Amino acid sequence: MRTFAIGDIHGGLKALLQVLNKIEVTEKDNLIFVGDYVDGWSESAQVIEFLINLSEKINCIFIKGNHDIWCENWLKKDEVNPTWYIHGGKETMESYDGFSAEDKKQHLTFFENLPLYHLDDKNRLFLHAGFTSMHGVEKEIFKENFYFDRTLWEMALAVNHKMDKDSIFYPKRIQHYKEIYIGHTPTTNFGESEPMNALNIWNIDTGAAFKGKVSAMNIDTKEFVQSDNLPDLYPDEKGRN
Repeated sequence: MRTFAIGDIHGGLKALLQVLNKIEVTEKDNLIFVGDYVDGWSESAQVIEFLINLSEKINCIFIKGNHDIWCENWLKKDEVNPTWYIHGGKETMESYDGFSAEDKKQHLTFFENLPLYHLDDKNRLFLHAGFTSMHGVEKEIFKENFYFDRTLWEMALAVNHKMDKDSIFYPKRIQHYKEIYIGHTPTTNFGESEPMNALNIWNIDTGAAFKGKVSAMNIDTKEFVQSDNLPDLYPDEKGRN
């Protein structure tokens, strides 16, 4: 049995399919997605439809990202967040052309049921962005941090990566977990096209929303596969700028 953590997709169904084909996914595998399924490329609604169908065949855990929150609010209230609209929301709304009211209702249910984080039986934490409580995710007061916070990753990058976990200087909030897997902050922001590791945190958002790729990592071996760059898969589109 293998478990893969899959980074931000942002409407890039073609990229997701490439990744799943490369890992040769089977019904025995576990797939953990760290959020942001929509907004960016032209197939956001199609990504959600595919994920719903995939979860009927394979054990999948879907974490909620900030873009998923915005899309959920639009499906629920017909609410168009201005920030969302200019950061991929327009393309997501257009991707729903041809989807029935019943389809949209099913997708809304999908979004509403997404957890904000997942902790597995080996004390590995999966969430979209971060958290700030030194006591761990269960004590996090501001739930928005789970899908908006960037300080967790910034802190990990700023600390000496060779620091022993038992050191008194090791950040308290991440000592609670064996490993932490996040998305939200593209590794391409730091000049890296592949997943990045800092302390016990793995960032698997490799910039699919922009000019990067979708990545999937085997969390036991740390081997990973990647799609083509998204602009190559959608040459007539701009993605997010």
